[in-house]
Amino acid sequence: MHQFLKNTITSDDFMQSVHEIHDQQIHFTYLQAIVDQELIHHEILHRIQVSEASFHDLQTLQTIIPIVNIKISSNVDEITQHLIKGYIFVQLESDLNQGLLIQILDQKRGYRGNNEADNEYSVIGPKVGFVEDIDTNLNLLRKELLTEHLRFEEKILGTISQSRVMIVYVEGICNPQHLDTVRQRISGLDVDVLFDSSILDQIISDNPNSPFPLFMSSERVDRAKFNLLNGQVAILTSGSPYVISGPVTVFDFFASPEDYYLPWLLASFFRCLRYLGVAFSILASPLYVALLTFHYSVIPQSLLGPIIESRTNVPFAPIIEVLLLEFTVDMLREAGVRLPTKVGQTLGIVGGIVLGTAAVQAALTSNILIIIVSLSALPSFATPIFKMANTIRFLRFPLMFLAAAWGGLGIAFGLVLLLGHLLRLKSLGIPYLTPAFPFRYREYADSIIRSSLSLTKYRPSYLRPLQRQRYQVSNPKPKHNDYNSE
Repeated sequence: MHQFLKNTITSDDFMQSVHEIHDQQIHFTYLQAIVDQELIHHEILHRIQVSEASFHDLQTLQTIIPIVNIKISSNVDEITQHLIKGYIFVQLESDLNQGLLIQILDQKRGYRGNNEADNEYSVIGPKVGFVEDIDTNLNLLRKELLTEHLRFEEKILGTISQSRVMIVYVEGICNPQHLDTVRQRISGLDVDVLFDSSILDQIISDNPNSPFPLFMSSERVDRAKFNLLNGQVAILTSGSPYVISGPVTVFDFFASPEDYYLPWLLASFFRCLRYLGVAFSILASPLYVALLTFHYSVIPQSLLGPIIESRTNVPFAPIIEVLLLEFTVDMLREAGVRLPTKVGQTLGIVGGIVLGTAAVQAALTSNILIIIVSLSALPSFATPIFKMANTIRFLRFPLMFLAAAWGGLGIAFGLVLLLGHLLRLKSLGIPYLTPAFPFRYREYADSIIRSSLSLTKYRPSYLRPLQRQRYQVSNPKPKHNDYNSE
């Protein structure tokens, strides 16, 4: 069997070693790249050496080694698959036709120790994030949700990568229909390699051709915990620090976990501010193009003079001027994201100031447009979810082309198409615009705004949770002491 395994796994990290203990020769077979040899010496060899019990068969040897995941096997295919996953195959010289499969994989090897949520930073609240190790992520969820109803279902995807995919839900809250939908879509996959949970997100979504994200993708533990307690299904993938969950609505992407750590008035104000910022980000540049191309009469007289003066020496049409500046801002952003943090921040600040000043002095653009494009870029940074921020950045460009072609009518036509697309979108069968469509006024308490705890004690009805009530709010009036009576 030794030679057969070596011929099957023709890799340079395939290791076979022999150790003699208590007059018995023990053969070890493993892959050096994923197995720590120090753990072999400490957890197996040392335990056998200090043991006074004699062993002449695998059953006796199994009782000596204090490891849970041990089993006897003689199936070559099974042994090969377990070796690839990080198991060790232990055989005795007296019986080389079978051996012990021992799981002694160092789960932390090759993974980062920092688990802060860098891309979803929050000033208030927990800052713990997921990492690339799926077992660590499951441990984080277990620590945060101390309930016996938390369920994990493991699937293996990828004929080459053999990636572990874990479906997570809270039994008794999550609707079985959502769970069955996720199981069905994952079970029907046939892929070679699953690189990240974002790839799985695109494959199993209701409409993979939509620019809008149909699953919530987050690296924050508190957001994943909140989604699970709402009745959503979460999906974890080995090698990915992001957890995807669904079903979701478009309003979920503008809600931050930080909203629940602030008083509800402040949280509602900031959430509405995000919506206004998104509307400005999408419409500001197209409106500039439409007004300066077709609708000069709409501009107030007090603003018409400064606009004409700022564009006196600009040789380009408004659409070319806007595209040039938008392209510059997006290139600065892309470059800043992919550079080291300190260098990226310096490039964004210095590049924006230098290029903006140079563009105005060279008469390539106007001062007013620089202000509009800069203000349009800010809301995308305020959007809590990065995927939705990218969608907002993309939507400006088709609206700008429509505005250049037909002015305000083109913008209206583009918004109608956008609304029609949103009305047709679904996430695991749930309408994407809920509670706006279908209209459910009770759900506005925790979608458009974030109301007080007394109004948000019920889980969203569109998720169809088995247990509707989250908590009971008891707020008795405090007794006032009459100090003057004493």
